[in-house]
Amino acid sequence: MAATRLTEEYRDRNPHPTLAPVIAAPQHASAAIQAPSPAAEGRSNLLLGTLPDSVWRRAQAVMQLIDLRAGQVLSEPGSVTSFATFPLTAIVSLLYMTRDGASTEVAVIGNDGMIGLGSLMGGNATPSRAVVQTGGKALRIPLPWMQEAMEGGGALLEVVMRYSQALMAQVAQTAVCNRFHSIDQQLSRRLLTGHDLSQGDELELTHEAAASLLGVRREGVTSAAQKLRLSGAIRYRRGHVAVLDRVRLEAGSCECYAVTRKAYRALLRVRLPLAA
Repeated sequence: MAATRLTEEYRDRNPHPTLAPVIAAPQHASAAIQAPSPAAEGRSNLLLGTLPDSVWRRAQAVMQLIDLRAGQVLSEPGSVTSFATFPLTAIVSLLYMTRDGASTEVAVIGNDGMIGLGSLMGGNATPSRAVVQTGGKALRIPLPWMQEAMEGGGALLEVVMRYSQALMAQVAQTAVCNRFHSIDQQLSRRLLTGHDLSQGDELELTHEAAASLLGVRREGVTSAAQKLRLSGAIRYRRGHVAVLDRVRLEAGSCECYAVTRKAYRALLRVRLPLAA
């Protein structure tokens, strides 16, 4: 089998394949690499968790457990990545940049997805900037291994294709939200999404960062956050937002949050939080 052959090649080149170096990793995307314990942690990523045991066992031979830092840039527009990154506890934003340096978030990726999809599918460059919003752990798998494992179809290809549809649905829904819905609704949607992907009820998010992600003025985010605080939906202090009442937060959001969650639920065939 092709995937087995490529796994054996990685083993031949490195007697400790779980510590194999990242291929052509950009300097600004460096991360602390650890010896992984995939059985304990890797399956917490929903994509990896849906793989059959046979594919999962082969992938363990080449994957790396890494720590991602908040603010770390994983890829820039126009760059080509050499690995797929699967967040476990980290949360990553995909940002589209304008010529004058402004940016807006088009997708949020946590343990429900992966970074590097464009390069994996044969694209010559990534169209967006991938930045770590919340530091945490992730798994990295070299793209050559994944590409060969996907040849001829099989479970890995099916998972990647279904995820690409889910990600496109999120990008499209975010575009609609940014165009037609209020800052109050956009902020509620973003907080709900961040809460879904976080390990607890507190998010690391400043008003300035939220404004940059939503592509709006900071004053608008401050006003929206104040309304949510007064309603009892959230509590915030410098750089941290605590979700106190999801029902009220969902009430302040638009339909975009529920639409995106339903798309992920259907396409990834996993249980995800849905709006009440």
